[in-house]
Amino acid sequence: MKHKAGFVNIVGNPNVGKSTLMNQLVGERISIATFKAQTTRHRIMGIVNTDDMQIVFSDTPGVLKPNYKLQESMLAFSESALADADVLLYVTDVVENPEKNMDFLTKVQKMQIPVLLLINKIDELSGPTSKTNETSQTRLTSIVERWHALLPNAEILPISAKNKFGIDMLLKRIKELLPESPAYFDKEQLTDKPARFFVSEIIREKILLYYDKEIPYSVEVVVESFKETAKNIHIRAIIYVERDSQKGIIIGHQGVALKKVGAESRKALERFFGKSIYLETYVKVDKDWRSSQKELNNFGYNPG
Repeated sequence: MKHKAGFVNIVGNPNVGKSTLMNQLVGERISIATFKAQTTRHRIMGIVNTDDMQIVFSDTPGVLKPNYKLQESMLAFSESALADADVLLYVTDVVENPEKNMDFLTKVQKMQIPVLLLINKIDELSGPTSKTNETSQTRLTSIVERWHALLPNAEILPISAKNKFGIDMLLKRIKELLPESPAYFDKEQLTDKPARFFVSEIIREKILLYYDKEIPYSVEVVVESFKETAKNIHIRAIIYVERDSQKGIIIGHQGVALKKVGAESRKALERFFGKSIYLETYVKVDKDWRSSQKELNNFGYNPG
């Protein structure tokens, strides 16, 4: 039996549903998926294994024009995904302007590997629009034509990652495009990231959900200790912010806000690991860490 394996990298602008798609494809909750843009900061691999195939999916940060060093690092993660893919999944949605980020799109246009352009959130097209009398099919046809003009060599597939529409068809097409190759990772492996990484991502997700404005984007979470036994895991995590005022907001009046983040994180961690979790969280100030290359390297933002 011939074995196929390859790297399938997911790229696109912020908030088009890349992380939701990744989680549907892998069948596990690997990437943070919230309603806020710029949720994913790292390049995260999720691995799908069958007897005759291994797909190494890679979720990347949304492509954006960097305003500070953290965003420069995030863009570097996205651009690195263009260099080592066997198949590229370029994700957009039904409301995005196709010409939103032409610098990155120009690089995609030049790629020699198969590119699958995924028009996500097609469930939002259902029924006539409030502004026109166009049907959802007419609107979808118009979107497909605009994208085809920009990426004439890409295969275009309409999907709804949230509703799992088109996911089986997408997986079938990916398998057809993968090269013959032995597996790159152990067949039992689900991701390339260690357990500590998912702890910090889950805590960061809760902060994204519960705090407004700039706070979530000024936060980094570091797991200081992770001690696992057969029945439970004891975790000590530090939440870093850039300002003393942000520290006060994260903690909240009489510590109420931080307790809520801790409680919700613990529940999510118990679901993720299938064990009882003892979670301690502390807040520290690391001034302007997003603009310090040294601090970014310490926090693992070095795409190599």
